[in-house]
Amino acid sequence: MLDRFAFYAGRKFRIEIEHNEYYRELVSAPNGFIMLSSHIGNYELAGYSLHAEEKRVYTFVFAGEKEIVMKNRARFFGANNIEMVAVKRDLSHLFIANNALMEGNIVSMPGDRIFGSQKSVECNFLGAPAKFPLGPFALAVQRNVPILSIFVMKEGTRRYRILIDRIGPQDSEASKQMRMEQCAQEFAAQLERTVRRYPTQWFNYYDFWE
Repeated sequence: MLDRFAFYAGRKFRIEIEHNEYYRELVSAPNGFIMLSSHIGNYELAGYSLHAEEKRVYTFVFAGEKEIVMKNRARFFGANNIEMVAVKRDLSHLFIANNALMEGNIVSMPGDRIFGSQKSVECNFLGAPAKFPLGPFALAVQRNVPILSIFVMKEGTRRYRILIDRIGPQDSEASKQMRMEQCAQEFAAQLERTVRRYPTQWFNYYDFWE
């Protein structure tokens, strides 16, 4: 467990990080990797806490955010070697992701929303079949890069816990499609555990189960 402090929105926060060694191991390696987030907790705080001087982080954000919000984020994140990439329906962000991974950098994206491409994978989630986006897991399998899940959860006044976990490694004997589905189900299971642990911090305004 790593204990540190971070400044966010002009305030000082205490940050406890579970399995920071998973993150540092991949940051120190020459290859790129993917960090998956979701709409739970306060993932933005990870940008102020998980610093990667060795690699640049390309983080995918919703293209419909207001310009002033995007400018403020760009200003703060730029100081931490983070570049925001707008997710667009023309899928141009995928070219940036491919290049980032090929150059040994980090791609950060949500793993719980279908946007742009409608390709999905069905996973068991909270007791029923739910659709998760195929894109993040397809990218990881096709590029043969590791995946981490990152959840940033509030535990008290100005106190947060960052939960870091591995997804995989993938079964090299399985087909690419099977590996994608395995990764997606593992992420869905990790998200479910986090939702059950912090149910009031799941900001879900999205129809998983249609």
